Amino acid sequence: MINNSLRMLAEALSRDGIATLRYDKRGIGRSQEAGKKEEELRFEHCISDAKAWVELLNNDGRFDEVIIIGHSEGSLIGMVAAQEGGIDKFISIAGPGRSVDKVLMEQLKSQPPEILDIALPIIDKLRQGEVVDDVDPLLFSLFRPSVQPYLISWFKYDPAKEVAKIRVPVLIIQGTTDLQVSEEDAKILSEANPKAEIKIIRGMNHIFKEAGLNRINNFETYNQPGLQIKQELVEVITGFVKKEKVNYNK
Repeated sequence: MINNSLRMLAEALSRDGIATLRYDKRGIGRSQEAGKKEEELRFEHCISDAKAWVELLNNDGRFDEVIIIGHSEGSLIGMVAAQEGGIDKFISIAGPGRSVDKVLMEQLKSQPPEILDIALPIIDKLRQGEVVDDVDPLLFSLFRPSVQPYLISWFKYDPAKEVAKIRVPVLIIQGTTDLQVSEEDAKILSEANPKAEIKIIRGMNHIFKEAGLNRINNFETYNQPGLQIKQELVEVITGFVKKEKVNYNK
């Protein structure tokens, strides 16, 4: 879907004097040719890509600090990348506080009971590092054999444990009308890293747009590229980025 939310955030930060680098995930958009075959892709590849971009920026004399902003799945990727040197601050937007297997189970609870009954044994197998060859057609798009190795590698990471390892200032942002990630997730992350700042933005959904809790209306914003993002999000990020850095290692 086209909603321009990340582009809008980047342009808004640029107007506040904050440079940004956005890149497509491996196998997506302009990074399609850089992608491995789906069955060869692992969550660690996403982490190593983030680290490589951090190294590139740190070797570029134009920038005073390097700050990772991770959105949704990118929150966990950014958390792990931020644990190494070269990062000055970390921002999580709509980042799950639980491992993805638990998030999947929670999301599937909104589906008919038979769907959950089919999914649970598959998730259990993947947790154990085992692939499932015979996947019901109802869930093939989610658990197709070629994507299972990626899911297995992703399931191993607990965001609460990873955010606790970060030794630079952390900001956790969550919208109240996000239908994919909850305020409870933000609370889990902030409790795991007591030094982190947390900001709850009222009326902001998963893609930073103003929306209510009605599912149909909320998801309609995902394909409305002209709808602006919440200005409060820009203000919160700008304030955090420009705040004097605290050395947590002292």
